[in-house]
Amino acid sequence: MSSKLELLRSKRAEALKGGGEKRIESQHSKGKLTARERISLLLDEDTFEEIGQFAEHRSTNFGLDKQIVPGDGVVTGYGKVHGRPIYVFAQDFTVFGGSLAEIHAKKIVRIMDLALQNGIPLIGLNDSGGARIQEGVVSLGGYADIFFRNTIASGVIPQISAIMGPCAGGAVYSPALTDFIYMVQDSSFMFVTGPNVVKTVTHEEVTSEELGGASTHSQKSGVSHFSVANDLQCINDIKKLLSYLPQNCEEQSPKYPYKGGDAARPVLNTIIPESANQPYNIKDVIAQIVDENSFYEVHEQYAQNIVVGFAFLEGKSIGIVANQPAYLAGVLDIQSSNKAARFVRFCDSFNIPLLVLEDVPGFLPGTDQEWHGIINNGAKLLYAFCEATVPRITVITRKAYGGAYDVMNSKHIGADMNYAWPSAEIAVMGAKGAAEIIFKKEIDEAADSAKKLLEKEAEYAELFANPYNAAAHGFIDEVIEPADTRKKLIRAFDMLKNKVSHIPKKKHGNIPL
Repeated sequence: MSSKLELLRSKRAEALKGGGEKRIESQHSKGKLTARERISLLLDEDTFEEIGQFAEHRSTNFGLDKQIVPGDGVVTGYGKVHGRPIYVFAQDFTVFGGSLAEIHAKKIVRIMDLALQNGIPLIGLNDSGGARIQEGVVSLGGYADIFFRNTIASGVIPQISAIMGPCAGGAVYSPALTDFIYMVQDSSFMFVTGPNVVKTVTHEEVTSEELGGASTHSQKSGVSHFSVANDLQCINDIKKLLSYLPQNCEEQSPKYPYKGGDAARPVLNTIIPESANQPYNIKDVIAQIVDENSFYEVHEQYAQNIVVGFAFLEGKSIGIVANQPAYLAGVLDIQSSNKAARFVRFCDSFNIPLLVLEDVPGFLPGTDQEWHGIINNGAKLLYAFCEATVPRITVITRKAYGGAYDVMNSKHIGADMNYAWPSAEIAVMGAKGAAEIIFKKEIDEAADSAKKLLEKEAEYAELFANPYNAAAHGFIDEVIEPADTRKKLIRAFDMLKNKVSHIPKKKHGNIPL
């Protein structure tokens, strides 16, 4: 038996070496950690259980039979984060450049199946040169097997992808199918076709970083939800994100002990400027409402006219969607509608209550928006809110104009509670625009048309640019002092915690994609 134990131990030692010391040093020289180092940082100490450590490829093409490394370029298994179980795979760039082939893919598929069967989140740490060309079509088949499971698991378990090196070609679609994507600055990139192909086809000169780096995808495309400085921050941020999420769609959102109470926040009474056209930062409002330092923003650098993210409210996890008056006046456009719709649907999938902070002047006008489909894209956000069955509360802080008022979780589309601050203006449009249309003849015929416009603007504002008309119709449940917002929300969400919604039986809806 001792000889057999010795053989086992030697094989384990060989597997732990990955591609060997030189390749590990090369990985470190690029500022990157190895697959096993990443897993060690992610999981609670001494909780990792590896699956498939001795798996090996069986290809003999192009001399591969002379290059066999235990594990085949990916480390897979399960462990715990914050004491809760997760499944994880980490591609090992020191072995065949982390390239995906038949056995590599089967290892990933194996833990995906286990994660789905057991209702446990899945974390993928991607660092791969792409498909292993030497194995041909079985590599492509391996990708498709993964894509299929990403789709089946969507909305059942949280799926988080970290891009910690290259991710190109077909490899990009698995992360795209998951719930959240992290990218590491200066060492990760994602693209369907690389710079050389782009140059051949379109004659564009572009670097990998410009084409698909962390900055590009976090600011321009919106593919990446988070852009982080290095591997360590990436791992720590994933652990932070997990603290807001349930294990699966059958669980409620997490609740942690909290002793902060619901005391009034008087600073909120002074946060709205006197002028309706003066901006303010909605994040200052969020900070005063939620538990101290608990807001974790998603897509921070993309479509900044809307803010989305997770927070705790008296220890209870919630999702926040808020118009941002400090950026494009908080207007809704194609990018912000997509960003918010995706976030709303995630929260609804995993029983995370939604808080909407509304200050929206409408949808962004212009040919660019219309020609690129603001109608369909704006409808995505409308659809997301309409189908959401989690507790939903809206607080209108200032402007709520036109169709955007309807879309931003209004009472008419199923919001459970709708509050307004005294500064709220709920109307079809701004007072000036409305006056120019309604009183056009009077203004044109007046001796002093500018003065008449101001008079009629004030007349319209007195009637509609306030929350009381909407409250009279029951569209607003209560007009509240801003300072009392936190207390009202804590009590309302507690009241709604056992909410049950009945929706018509159907296979699934047809969201306007």
